[in-house]
Amino acid sequence: MELSLMRSLLLIGILISEIWIQVRSGPVSSECLGNLLRITLSAEYFKDKYLSFSVVDQSGIAWELDEAMASQCGYTVTYSNWSNIEFHASALSCHSHLKQDVFTVTIQIKASHTPDMKNAATHLKSASCRYAPWSPRELVCESNYMEVSVRKEVPQTEKDFIQDEPEDWNLTFPEAKAGETSIWQIVFHQPEEKRALVVTDAWSAGYGLNITDTRVLLRIPYTAAQIQLVKAQGITFSAVRSSTFYKQRWMILVVDTAVACPVDGVDYANKTIIWTVPKYVQPLSAGATNFKDVLVEAGVDLHKLSAKEMASRKYVLSNDLNVITMKVPIGAEGGYYKTSVSSGQHGAKYTINLFLEHQWEDNKWGLTKQTIIKEIETPFEPVELAITNHSNLSARLMNVTVGTFLPDVELVNLTIEGATVAVPEAVQHGYLTYDIRYANGSKAYVIQVPFDVPSIKKEYMRADMRAYTLNVTLAFITHPTSETFAVPVVTVSTVKDAVLPSARGFCDGRNLHLIITHGNVDQNWLPFISDWHLTPEAAQKYNYSLRDNGTHLAISVPFLSSHVNYEAFQTSGIKASLHLSLKDGITLANRRNFSISCRFSPSELIQCLPNGTVVITAVKLVGTADLDTSLLVLRDRQCKPSLVTEKTATFKFNVNTCGTSRKFNSTTMRYENDVLYFRPGSDTPVYKLKFVCFYAIKQTVDVRYESKKNPPPSIKPGFGSLSLSLKLFKEKSYSDPYQESEYPVVKYLREALYFEVELLQPEDVRLELNLDDCWATNSQSQDSLPQWPILINGCENSEDSYRTVFHEVKYSLRVKFPQHLKRFEVRMFTFVQGTTLLQEQLYFHCSVVICSTMQQPSGFPCSRRCNPGKHRLDRSAEPHPHGQVSSGAVLVRKENN
Repeated sequence: MELSLMRSLLLIGILISEIWIQVRSGPVSSECLGNLLRITLSAEYFKDKYLSFSVVDQSGIAWELDEAMASQCGYTVTYSNWSNIEFHASALSCHSHLKQDVFTVTIQIKASHTPDMKNAATHLKSASCRYAPWSPRELVCESNYMEVSVRKEVPQTEKDFIQDEPEDWNLTFPEAKAGETSIWQIVFHQPEEKRALVVTDAWSAGYGLNITDTRVLLRIPYTAAQIQLVKAQGITFSAVRSSTFYKQRWMILVVDTAVACPVDGVDYANKTIIWTVPKYVQPLSAGATNFKDVLVEAGVDLHKLSAKEMASRKYVLSNDLNVITMKVPIGAEGGYYKTSVSSGQHGAKYTINLFLEHQWEDNKWGLTKQTIIKEIETPFEPVELAITNHSNLSARLMNVTVGTFLPDVELVNLTIEGATVAVPEAVQHGYLTYDIRYANGSKAYVIQVPFDVPSIKKEYMRADMRAYTLNVTLAFITHPTSETFAVPVVTVSTVKDAVLPSARGFCDGRNLHLIITHGNVDQNWLPFISDWHLTPEAAQKYNYSLRDNGTHLAISVPFLSSHVNYEAFQTSGIKASLHLSLKDGITLANRRNFSISCRFSPSELIQCLPNGTVVITAVKLVGTADLDTSLLVLRDRQCKPSLVTEKTATFKFNVNTCGTSRKFNSTTMRYENDVLYFRPGSDTPVYKLKFVCFYAIKQTVDVRYESKKNPPPSIKPGFGSLSLSLKLFKEKSYSDPYQESEYPVVKYLREALYFEVELLQPEDVRLELNLDDCWATNSQSQDSLPQWPILINGCENSEDSYRTVFHEVKYSLRVKFPQHLKRFEVRMFTFVQGTTLLQEQLYFHCSVVICSTMQQPSGFPCSRRCNPGKHRLDRSAEPHPHGQVSSGAVLVRKENN
């Protein structure tokens, strides 16, 4: 790379990055190569430093070089072989000292860690080279300038070359005549005009001019205004035709200082570089005849190669009649690959620094020597980078190798989950990076990341397999071109370490509970019931419970809910199940299924309330998908559900309605109805669910609940009961009962006791309460002895001289069902024998029987003889519900003091 691409190097310095190079002796070395001096800087020594270059003249003054001054004065700075820095100086460069064919160049190198060059270390390097013999004309084609030097005496400009020679003299003479010794000027010959510049103007225009005791020199940057492009054998040359006038003694002399250098001529075929250079170019051969080749030599990096060395490298140098051709296989020894970037893609170019020396004789100049230095760079070729996964599963460490890279590449940062971090900071994120150096100078980068770093994606695969994915983007920079490119690294390692979530379930009386223990793969799995995503908001809407403490997910669903499946009815209860699945939070793929099944008591489906209200819930079984729960009805098809879901229908009604039937046995009353489903247009039910409520006095009763639909359901019964009370009133009006806080009640022998027995629940107008036996005891126990009969078989005690008196019960605001009450009056003399009080504290008890008020066949058991309109109980008839009830304590006193 020539100096024109490295302006920053000469203007403000350049940062030299750490690059592998061949070890040399000392940080600065020099080498004489013909009419050029090469000074090489060790990149290893000057790594991480900014550099500036200056040339020191014989007076000790340091002239800092910039790009323009370098091309004007004969200096070139290039990079070669992966960022080695080379400084070239021409034998006739500015501020060099030429004495007796030895030229000496002194340069000053400043190195600093900052671009402002503060606290810079200074290195001074002086080198001398002998160069002899000089040819009459010498041409140098460097990468940033063209140079021609001619011997002073010969040859003078030919008339054929400058056709209007007097005009040249007229342009030159006045300034030359007025000047002192060695003052001179140059005339440029262009097709449209000729232009003369005195030395100060030529220097200001960027031309390098010098004169020694024996030679005149002209140096022209490739950017000069007077350059022409000419063709020779199809190859383009940059050319300048000029005459240089100089003053020697009392004479003004003129010499031909034409120069031409090839700017192209490089082709590529069959992985070979083909460099073609025409031998004779018009600006260089004007006025000359009888051309004869003297020497054609070539080499690499300014070193000439012998025919044997060329053959070993498979170079081919051909010298034909009109052209010289050099062929070099791409990748051959002597060149090197350097990293290149095209549209962000990593690739490489093969670079080789060839040079050609051609010497020929003609009848004008005698011997001409032309040295052409040519840096050739092949077109961009993309290079695939290998990414190799060497993960250590036992150590749970991702270990990835990226590369191979050329030595001019440096890893600068990593992008992790969208955040860019520099290489030194990456270790804070769990990313350790280092490079591996190989013997040929190439290298690879290694990335090590523990499996458990948060940025490593963990994904469940199958069975006990889990995939760990490293997804990081590496950013690289090339030296010295500062091109950047990125390499995405995505590698997957599978490990047998998956712990799947597990679950346990249980049920209480009203809910199904599922507790899921999280594994290490379900962090992003979502709970679903069927295709319904169970979110906290959705759970709250349906009165479900959803709790997650990080280690466990607890879900509770009521037995009667739209997401519970009802599978079967059996004698042990209703089988209900809850099915839950965990799905991938991104793909929604099903990952894990859980279910819980329990049997629930029918009491969850049926409520037999004491006030005669029945609440029944019918459920749709699995396998009856076509059943519409909103069309379920009771026997009275006008009775429809009050609450409907997809799987349930709830009815609420009184036992006196909706076609409910009733039956009696010895201890209970039985209410029956059916939940039915009819298809549209049909009077035959396709679904029949039978339910029964049993009411009993002071005992738990069975409630049957059954269906005629296949499969035949069989479930546990519900529960129901009858509620009775025995109250003591203060007066015959039965308006003011004694409250619980007033017991024990104090009564005197002359006073009466007014009792009321009432059926509190259910409030069924078809029921009637009848008294069976009533008695008194001296303790709370109904069976304690002694006992004093008050009523026997519903009638007064015939042996009691103070017989019990019955009082009729009529409808009132307090009494809605008179048939549910019985009232009687007891005289306190019952408990006196002679003048002796038999007992001072008494408790009263009654047994009752519940009868029907509906028309019954003959022999109905509730006919009574002791109560008006009633007949004596027929014990042989069908038994009916019985119950017992007691009052609080009554204290008996002889007289009221």
